[in-house]
Amino acid sequence: MSNYSPVVDPSLDYQFLLVTHMVCADQQIHSEESKTLHELAVEVGIGERTIAEMEKILGQDDDYLSIEEIAKQILPGQQQEAMNQILAIAYVDGFCSVLERKMAQQVAQLWNWPEGEVQKQLIEAGAFSDTHSIIGSEKQELSIGARLLKKAGTILSQSLIDDLAKFVGKTEKIEQLRQEILLSGPEYDQAIRQCAAIAEEDYKYADLALVKTDSALKGLQKSIKLNVQSIENKRTGNAQVNLTTQEVVKQLKVTEEALTGQIIQQLESIQDSLRSKRQALNYFSIAFMGRTKAGKTTLHAIITNDGWDAIGVGKQRTTRFNRVYEWKNIRIIDTPGIGAPGGKSDEEIAESIIDESDIICYVVTDDSIQESEFHFLRLLKEKAKPLIILLNVHKNFKDSKRGPYELDKFLKDPNKLFAMEGQSGLRGHIDRIQRYAQEYYANDYFDIIPVMLLAAQMSREPEHQHHKDQLFQASKIQNFLDSIRSSLIKHGKIRRSQTLLGSTVGSIDNPNLTTAEKAPLQWVQEQSKIYHQLSETLKSKRGGIFTKVRKTQKDTQAFLLQQTETIFQDAINAVPTFAEQHWQSKEQELTLGWEKTLNSLQFEQRLRGSYEESSKTFNKEVQEILEEVGRELELVAQIGQYKFSFKEQGSINFRDIFRISGSILLIASAILVFVSPPIALVVSIVGGLVGFAKNLFKSKEQKRREAVQKISEELYTQLNQEKRKYLKQADENFIQSCQSIITAIEVYFNKLIEGLDDIAKQLDKANNELKDNSKWLNRGYAKRIIDWLNDRDEELNPQNINNSIKKVERNFGQKILIQTKVKISVNKSSEELKSVLQEDLIINDNKIL
Repeated sequence: MSNYSPVVDPSLDYQFLLVTHMVCADQQIHSEESKTLHELAVEVGIGERTIAEMEKILGQDDDYLSIEEIAKQILPGQQQEAMNQILAIAYVDGFCSVLERKMAQQVAQLWNWPEGEVQKQLIEAGAFSDTHSIIGSEKQELSIGARLLKKAGTILSQSLIDDLAKFVGKTEKIEQLRQEILLSGPEYDQAIRQCAAIAEEDYKYADLALVKTDSALKGLQKSIKLNVQSIENKRTGNAQVNLTTQEVVKQLKVTEEALTGQIIQQLESIQDSLRSKRQALNYFSIAFMGRTKAGKTTLHAIITNDGWDAIGVGKQRTTRFNRVYEWKNIRIIDTPGIGAPGGKSDEEIAESIIDESDIICYVVTDDSIQESEFHFLRLLKEKAKPLIILLNVHKNFKDSKRGPYELDKFLKDPNKLFAMEGQSGLRGHIDRIQRYAQEYYANDYFDIIPVMLLAAQMSREPEHQHHKDQLFQASKIQNFLDSIRSSLIKHGKIRRSQTLLGSTVGSIDNPNLTTAEKAPLQWVQEQSKIYHQLSETLKSKRGGIFTKVRKTQKDTQAFLLQQTETIFQDAINAVPTFAEQHWQSKEQELTLGWEKTLNSLQFEQRLRGSYEESSKTFNKEVQEILEEVGRELELVAQIGQYKFSFKEQGSINFRDIFRISGSILLIASAILVFVSPPIALVVSIVGGLVGFAKNLFKSKEQKRREAVQKISEELYTQLNQEKRKYLKQADENFIQSCQSIITAIEVYFNKLIEGLDDIAKQLDKANNELKDNSKWLNRGYAKRIIDWLNDRDEELNPQNINNSIKKVERNFGQKILIQTKVKISVNKSSEELKSVLQEDLIINDNKIL
């Protein structure tokens, strides 16, 4: 959090500016929101400085005041009401998006409010009382905002209560546009009513699938937590086993955290997507997309006669958020530019509107058709969105000195500018568009409509009213309006079903996504596969591991015994010389002398060194065995990770989770304590040897021979006894130490396999539940397709679906195979089917297109 605190400007109304930020928080600015904000400023008496700052925020100018700068200037006594104001704006359309909620939480943090305080206030206002209601009355939609502002203490809050309805965007336009006749009449009105009815049914149907998806993913989250708790509860009194359990729990918790983070993130995305669609059920939504300066803002201004102030202002980008306009039950969304320098966030804002759009109008210009413009089409294809490409023919009739002359030439023969062939013909541009679009959109199931937006714009300007009809007709914008009317009247119902059913499937099940974001079903399937592979790899390696470890134990044990034999033999070989040198020594001298001899042979050090060397050898070879398994497991996990990623910033790092070559070795090294048996030096060599040496009746030579023999026999006996004792104890100690290691590794592997299997089972369960939800949506969508093909409408319910649909198989965005229980007649042309469905259609094994 920044410590920067701007200088307080008494001329600024910071609460009003905070409300302005909330209007922009969802990255969509409805035309009615913008108008109402300006009207509100007049009603409340907002000063010019505040209005100027409001315009900067709406335009996202580089020097606009940030949320942090504004929030810090709102005094503690004003903060509660300011919070109520922005929450009322957030909930004005019936729900609070993730971005709006994040802004409210950000403000609360800046004010050092207790964590959870915003949530508490929303609960008290009844914000969560009807999460899955379909469409309530306007009174119900506004009730949350009204309750939040019921204790209004300022003119701003009181005015907000009066103007909340305007923020919903329900007000009708007064002005009748010239081309409005295209979107009126009984045929159009009937299509609108049918689209609205279809949309409401489809929303309910899709909402149920997403509620089930929510339940399945949260169930997976809960199961993983229980899995971790279960393993923790299986602690025993065995410190070695507990150590292995801790390692398994530690790894499973890493998995739990990664999965939980991704689940929550994806659930919010899915829920927000459908909630956004809910707000536009009565509208046919068209999104204008394309690079900056392609003419998107001009296009929506021409159609709606709104937003002219954003054209020709000399800025690099005239749209920083999605701008929404509603007109005659058409919802037009103007998006930021695609592919602008530093426009990554702009593309993300534009992308956010794709799911709720019924058709995408992609605007390009004939003077700058670049391949990079079409990269974005890949995302449209991934989401199976229908496409119209608008080719804006650029010709400047305004700035050039020859402007009037060029304009007259154009009006005399406007078709010349739209000619396909010739040096300046459009054929090359259209061929290039088709080539790029086919590469990134994967087919040519779309229309390319050439228009001249400048001519259409000029037809609306006062200085050109003397030939406005000519300009409008010459612009050929009528062709685009005709295509919109056709899409709505002929295909509106199936387009709505595509948006609410066909595309919603992609939020659960879309195997063809190439972006960083993956559908939950494919993610769950891949994670299940990886966990199964890791478990099977461990199971298959487990037996081989213990075979290798035991062979290593046997080899090392043999080496230890051989080394021990050699060391004792060196001591035995030293006995004759010692006996000769000490046959006349007293008992104390013999003992000291023998200790000196053993020390010179480094007898004890060599025995301990041999034991330690054997221990290190065994430890090293066990490490190599485990490292080999660890490398194989990491390879399995890495292949899965590179093959598939849910969201790049949230993908699971299996190097951290399955540190087999590290965590098992940690266990091994903690247990692998080889204790060498104690070595008893021979301190009592002979009994009665001194008395034997004093016998006066034997010669000196005889006395020497007998003393040497006696000393040697005693030493041989004691050395052999010590050797047998040492070998037995060393062997037992070594075996016991090795077995403890083998047992610890076995327990670890069993616990790890058990944990992997449990997670895999839960993933399999979630996978089956998500598959069922995907089938549910696809069957509903298939029913809508069949009804559309037969020019009939039936209520979308399980009974009607079961009566008509036998089976549906779908490769999202590629093809859909429908097995029916009823006779089907196809009343559409192949070209129409291609352009509308964007997928190959196969009915009862007969390919329709």
